[in-house]
Amino acid sequence: MILYHASNEIVEFPEVRRTKYTKDFSWGFYCTNNFEQAVRWANRGAGNPIVNFYSYEPNDKLSVLKFDCMTDEWLDFIAKCRNGETHQYDMVEGPMANDTVWNYVNDFLAGRISRKQFWVLAEFKYPTHQMSFHTLSALSCLKFDRSEIIYDRKRKE
Repeated sequence: MILYHASNEIVEFPEVRRTKYTKDFSWGFYCTNNFEQAVRWANRGAGNPIVNFYSYEPNDKLSVLKFDCMTDEWLDFIAKCRNGETHQYDMVEGPMANDTVWNYVNDFLAGRISRKQFWVLAEFKYPTHQMSFHTLSALSCLKFDRSEIIYDRKRKE
């Protein structure tokens, strides 16, 4: 399976970095199987829009949490991770809240909307895909293939 990582630099050797802000599935190295999503994300910041390509080989010995779709469990897991809690999974895979859904997640976390209101608002939004790697063992499943500068033609029009 091919996975993509959006960046403004070539990432030949992925690593897990602890940063100021946690992400959906806590600190980790994030990839997607959605090429168009990677191109959009690479084009969001300053610098060259670089998409890194990796071959992914699953390892059955790793602890993996997978969410097939947005559920209450997914929402609760994201809420915990975004609030700074960590977990013991090597990898987590599931939907990524796009900008609109992420605003709803923030409103839910801040108590501005209820869980029921979140699901009403998110019902017709279609999240994209993310796979996060949280340990060295998980990162060893990735093999760097290449990187390319890819401009998002939709953003240029």
